[in-house]
Parts: sequence; C-alpha cells; structure tokens
Amino acid sequence: MIEGLVQLFLWQGLGELASKFLLPSIPGPVLGLIFLVVFLIIKGEVNQPLGQVADHFRQHLGLLFVPASVGVVLFLPELKTHALAVSTALLVSVVLTIGVTAVVLKVFWYVSLKYGKGQRHE
Repeated sequence: MIEGLVQLFLWQGLGELASKFLLPSIPGPVLGLIFLVVFLIIKGEVNQPLGQVADHFRQHLGLLFVPASVGVVLFLPELKTHALAVSTALLVSVVLTIGVTAVVLKVFWYVSLKYGKGQRHE
C-alpha cells in the first residue's frame, strides 16, 4: 500500500513541477492526474499496489462529501436567499455538461472509427 501511495505522490509532484515551470494556470494535482492517466493508458494496466490504494480510496469516497454537507448546512440562509440563482446555475451547468460530454464522445467515436481498429456496430 505504501508503494502505491508513493506512486501517487510522485505523479502529483511531477504535476506540481510542471505547473510551477510550464503551465502555471493548471493546478499541479490536476496535471499529475493527467500524467498518471496517460502513463496508465500507455502501460495498459494498473499495477497491484496502485490498484490497492485506488480500492481503499474508493471505499472511503463518501468522506469527501462531509465538508460539502457541512458547508451547505452552514450557508443554508444564504442559499435560501439566492435559491433562484443557485438553481439556475445548477441546471445550466448540468445541461452544458451533458451536451459537452455528448460532443466529446461523438468526436472520440469518430476518431476511433477513422484511425482506430474499432468496428462500427449499428
């Protein structure tokens, strides 16, 4: 398990370095995650220690929602005051997310059919 955590911290550190010196507008952990995903795609598999860490994080993912829940309860009066604006922002962001996801999937599907080995199944 320690080996998997070290791998995650190394990728995050690489992302921090890239953020500091190459792409200061993108957070280091985001770049580290992108680097890790690219590495795993190239490698084609997840090694066992990294898989163990991912399983443990997945089992406790619900804990990440505790601070958000506390924030909602703490700022409930402000949320009630701005309920229309918050609802509109949520609705627009969900619709845009679904639309952008559909467009990206169509582009990836087209590219995979044109340049990949995939077969079209209709």
